[in-house]
Amino acid sequence: MPEDSQLAYEPGIARVFNSREETRQYYNKIAKIYDLMAEHSEGPMRELGMKFLDVKPGERVLEIGFGTGHCIVELARAAGAEGLVCGVDISDKMVELAQEFVDAAGFQERVELKRGDGETLPYPDNTFDALFTSFTLELFDTPEIPKFLAECKRVLKPGGRFSVVAVSKMGKDGVVMKAYEWTHKHFPNLVDCRPIFVKAALEAAGFKVQQQEIESMWVPVEIVLAVK
Repeated sequence: MPEDSQLAYEPGIARVFNSREETRQYYNKIAKIYDLMAEHSEGPMRELGMKFLDVKPGERVLEIGFGTGHCIVELARAAGAEGLVCGVDISDKMVELAQEFVDAAGFQERVELKRGDGETLPYPDNTFDALFTSFTLELFDTPEIPKFLAECKRVLKPGGRFSVVAVSKMGKDGVVMKAYEWTHKHFPNLVDCRPIFVKAALEAAGFKVQQQEIESMWVPVEIVLAVK
């Protein structure tokens, strides 16, 4: 583990054991069943994160780790015909499924999807009014989180909004959480997300946190709105 002060805000955080390529392959394999596995529990958390973001007509929005595309479509609806919603996801199959969802909604002209890595976002500085990511930040290994957040900050306009939804260490460290973290350590292909300190990570990256809420999805989930 790097001897880096950037890690000081995440004491006791588990490390990520899958490589980026393993993560891509995993999500390619589960893409078609992802909604059955996770949407019932994750969906309400994402909805709250988008409510925090409060996208306005005409805005340019980026979602990182868009999965099957449910939030992409909702963000495009909020941004309207004059807005633009871009998306980056590491999984080829997720991009395909999300594009089908976008096409079915008739939003092809206001949505651009790409396969890519959040550590190197393919957009110029100060491009977006708002950023959204859900159940993605915690997939980055601890020393990678500051790099990812620096990229998010780079592509966000001054004063731009950033809504993050992630499994959190802010809740009670009880039996369920210990079992969850044990499973992540020993079976990372089954439990790839691990709890992190979302608000602290955003503040360490230079964002100004405006709103935070801790919800429960059988494990704690942190929903945070920050601005550049």
